[in-house]
Amino acid sequence: MNSNPEVYRVPVMVSCELGEGPVWDKDQNRLLWVDILRGTVHEWYPGDRRHVSKEFPIKIGAIALTEDGGLVAATRNGFAMLDLQDQSIAPLTDPESKLPNNRFNDGKCDPVGRFWAGTMDEVTGERGAGSLYMLDESGQALTKISNVSCSNGLAWSADQKTMYYIDTPTREVVAFDFDSEAGEISNKRVVFDVPQADGLPDGMTIDAEGMLWVALWGGWKIARWNPKTGEKLTEINLPVSQVTSCAFGGSNLNDLYITSAKVGLSAESLASQPLAGALFVVKNMDVGGMEPFRYVMQDGLRS
Repeated sequence: MNSNPEVYRVPVMVSCELGEGPVWDKDQNRLLWVDILRGTVHEWYPGDRRHVSKEFPIKIGAIALTEDGGLVAATRNGFAMLDLQDQSIAPLTDPESKLPNNRFNDGKCDPVGRFWAGTMDEVTGERGAGSLYMLDESGQALTKISNVSCSNGLAWSADQKTMYYIDTPTREVVAFDFDSEAGEISNKRVVFDVPQADGLPDGMTIDAEGMLWVALWGGWKIARWNPKTGEKLTEINLPVSQVTSCAFGGSNLNDLYITSAKVGLSAESLASQPLAGALFVVKNMDVGGMEPFRYVMQDGLRS
């Protein structure tokens, strides 16, 4: 592993309040990511260096591709389908409609095609106010983990037997045994703790060697850990403090894209890190990633 890779700012003239959730779309050779607080879905086409953004009248915590090339989203008001062409929203279900302080945060699809996403109290920051849900193929949201404070990174092992998960304030990356057929998780255990000096664990991705890359909010970096041993293997420093998530992309899935945020930073902090909220990429990594899974919908779910 290159211990000192070069980090580039993707030449997109936009600064996200809360950039998050990068997803690579191999079919269109593009990276998608969101600005949660502005309800914006961004698209970056590295082939012709083109940037497109679409705004929606709702906070969008996470997106995932569907099997037909559409988008499923976890939003301020539950799960929905997004149409980037006409910028329309088709609601699916809102499992927390009676929790007005909560919104959805990070989310990803599992190897079978179900969309997992979790919530947080964005008003008071109340601990344990959120949950992790699984949106199944019928559009039903099932509670998988309760008493969540800030639901964040998700990843699945290549053999589909392990799910990794982050509830940010715990500073823990945990693993569950994963029953891919039933969509059930069990046998929770901590695979490693993130030291306070490294920042808070945020978004996460897994590489082709089964190692976890974790974005470190307040830590000015992302780091690679071995979930089998708990050893931190390497880290990549960023010119911004609030590093939010990462995902592999590019034709060989060996470009690592990294999102960031500027929300909450003081004027002094913004002056010292003018690239806060930018999208970054580390090209031609020595290890690549895996193609993201897509949401598989039941026939007739989309009208």
